[in-house]
Amino acid sequence: MSSAGLYVCFGLLSMSSAYENIALNKSSYQQYPYPEIPALPSFLTEAHNAVDGLKSNLSVFGGQCAQSGNNQQNATWWVNLTSVLSIHHITIYYRTENRQWGPTNGYTGRFLGFSLYISNSTNKSDGVVCFKDISYTESTIPAVFNTTCPVHGQYVIYFNERSQGVTYPDDYSTYAFNELCELEVFGCPIPGYYGITCSIPCPDPNCRYCHIETGACQGCKPGTRGHRCEIACPFGFFGQDCVNSCNNTCKGCNTVNGVCDTGCYPGWKGKYCHEECDKTYGPGCTETCGHCFDSKPCHHINGSCVNGCASGFLGDACMKACDNAYGLGCREPCGNCLDSKPCDHTNGSCLNGCAAGFKGDTCKEVCDSGYYGMKCLQECSSFCKLSKSCHHVSGHCKDGCKNGWQGMDCLEVESEKQSFYGVLGVLCGSLLLNGIFIAYIIILRRSKQHHTNTKTLNTIAVEHDKNVPNVNDGYQELGEIGKNDTTYDVLQ
Repeated sequence: MSSAGLYVCFGLLSMSSAYENIALNKSSYQQYPYPEIPALPSFLTEAHNAVDGLKSNLSVFGGQCAQSGNNQQNATWWVNLTSVLSIHHITIYYRTENRQWGPTNGYTGRFLGFSLYISNSTNKSDGVVCFKDISYTESTIPAVFNTTCPVHGQYVIYFNERSQGVTYPDDYSTYAFNELCELEVFGCPIPGYYGITCSIPCPDPNCRYCHIETGACQGCKPGTRGHRCEIACPFGFFGQDCVNSCNNTCKGCNTVNGVCDTGCYPGWKGKYCHEECDKTYGPGCTETCGHCFDSKPCHHINGSCVNGCASGFLGDACMKACDNAYGLGCREPCGNCLDSKPCDHTNGSCLNGCAAGFKGDTCKEVCDSGYYGMKCLQECSSFCKLSKSCHHVSGHCKDGCKNGWQGMDCLEVESEKQSFYGVLGVLCGSLLLNGIFIAYIIILRRSKQHHTNTKTLNTIAVEHDKNVPNVNDGYQELGEIGKNDTTYDVLQ
């Protein structure tokens, strides 16, 4: 071996003795596990064998190698370092079946064309290419492969492929495999340090990752940026390299973790302002929703009821009760409530009862035929033309009165009969007065006649005494006087 070769080997050995294998016994995965068969149980080929620290037996039957299934066009294997760590170099021990390595081994063609990726996820496209074989042949590819890769990442991904329609070199196998007896990742087990012993802190306080050899900053702590990580993320951005945007529902988020520590815009809540208000709305979700249709939640920002209001309410937020109306959309007018009081805005019921002439819960029904007034308890007059057909409020007969009756409620005697009896009464009164007067005259005249007659008789008696006339002649004369008296005529 040349002196240069000895120097390289010694350098790798010295670095390996200083840096720690940070992949040892970490979680691992392979895309196409080898199917279990009686001659080859699954524990002999599982993915974890490539990070178990054992590499003394490079045969698949030794139980120290990971083996993928046959006849696949691609092969993927990865190890999870559990956090983003600083990597220095990677070493791979490939399956040799403990035979001499080279073109005649039978497994060198399966190793050719592989790639190594360092990523912060299981997706190799999210990471960087650490190594890609484009020049090795069966004669030149080493069974123990080393490559320096001073980057940071959480996942180390081994990948190989034999895609259809692609022409590969003659040395390449027909199908893709991952036959890894050990894959070692050397680096620092704790982020923020560098140097061969991983004991020197990165020089910049806001530097999250620095070069494992020089200490030059290779990544800022979340919330900062710049060559020396001295610049805070601009407003509205946070996280590693300030590439994450705060939620647009957030008034301003923490530059490190994106928490909305300055509050949410109206209608939103939660640490990241990503949750809508539930049955509330507005700033801080402190406003209670109105009376929305079917008890649906209102709009979380402005409180409007998207599907309209429940019965008895109106307005965008359905907070206002119907005014002298009720029902959906306040389209139903109130009935005839007592004292014109408003009805219940939800069902239209008159809380204090109905006005005169109406009945029912909503006081929209008129009294039954034949009744009127308060609570429809008064009966119509029996003298209405159509029996008991009166106005439901006033009791007035709708179609007039029966013969002989008059008035709005047909309780007055007809006017012609009243005149007849009036005249008859006057006539009777007049006759009575006339009779009294005539009787008075008769009495008065009789009194006077009696006086006259007495006087006459006295005269006659005197004369009789003088002349002694015949008595019969005297009586005849008196009779003639009586016949000629008008009083006599009246008495006749």
